[in-house]
Amino acid sequence: MEIKLYDEQNGKQEISVEELTKLAPLHVDLDERVPGAEGKAFDLKAWYRAWRNERGVPSAAVEPTHMTVEAADEFRATIPWNQLDQAVFLYEQNGSSLEKGYPIRLYVPDGSSECLNVKSVIHIHFGYHEVPEKAAYGFKNQVSVEELKLRKL
Repeated sequence: MEIKLYDEQNGKQEISVEELTKLAPLHVDLDERVPGAEGKAFDLKAWYRAWRNERGVPSAAVEPTHMTVEAADEFRATIPWNQLDQAVFLYEQNGSSLEKGYPIRLYVPDGSSECLNVKSVIHIHFGYHEVPEKAAYGFKNQVSVEELKLRKL
């Protein structure tokens, strides 16, 4: 499964979990960041800087103001960059790919809510346009034009 990355200043890419983990310079046991949790994870910000460097972006370039992740079930979380210092993506448990939370799962130990720990992440978006005051999360609400017309009747 490919994960869709979009960085408002540095382009987009579809990337496999294997490619994500290979690029990550800092891997940790999840228990180091989330006591009692098990598995192998990589540090989000270290990975982001390595990904950006691979794309030829200078290390002194401005970093995002926030990150938005979307799960396979359309759950979405937007998190200010300053809450992501200890964030990791879990990619392996018991020596295998994730069974629960596949393909990767975000953990935000310093986040303002446990709802920022998002399973089954398939889209990652790095934004620069505004600094959100606090994290936001919930399910994407997609309503078709036809559904709206029916509601008016």
